[in-house]
Amino acid sequence: MSKKRVVMDSAGIDRSLTRISYEILEKNKGVEDLVIIGIQKGGVFLAERIREKICRIEDTKVPMGKLDITLYRDDLLTSSKKPRMGKTDIPFSLDNKKVVLVDDVLFTGRTIRAAMDALIDFGRPKLIQLAVLIDRGHRELPIRADFVGKNLPSSLWEEVNVSVSTDKAKDEVVILENA
Repeated sequence: MSKKRVVMDSAGIDRSLTRISYEILEKNKGVEDLVIIGIQKGGVFLAERIREKICRIEDTKVPMGKLDITLYRDDLLTSSKKPRMGKTDIPFSLDNKKVVLVDDVLFTGRTIRAAMDALIDFGRPKLIQLAVLIDRGHRELPIRADFVGKNLPSSLWEEVNVSVSTDKAKDEVVILENA
């Protein structure tokens, strides 16, 4: 893969996350019973930032968890790659909660299906909403995001790479193309 083009810089990512945070608050009429869950790996950094923005806006705390979906993937046995286990940390009940599931890129929908299966093992949420920074299309399952930073139509042979870290100045979304 070679770098093709930057489609979102750190300022664009921050603006999108701010907008998503306000949309979450508006749709849920505040933070009552709201919890945020980031999907390992890319969704966790984004979930932390969304949570931080919501807490600042509402001047309150919102519970946040981290979800590893490795064992829930439908390609676990067919993939030639050895799965890398992450850590799930959901230190609260999901029963009757409004869960905002956060990921970096929505593509086929299979990661989100696995995440929903995993969430149900932690309780019975009142509802599950999906927030993604990038929706690139090409769905294989009937899954859609409730909150989207940017719709980015892409070719199947392209890869959308979201780089976010603790150093927000280096954040970017790039499209990589097979060489």
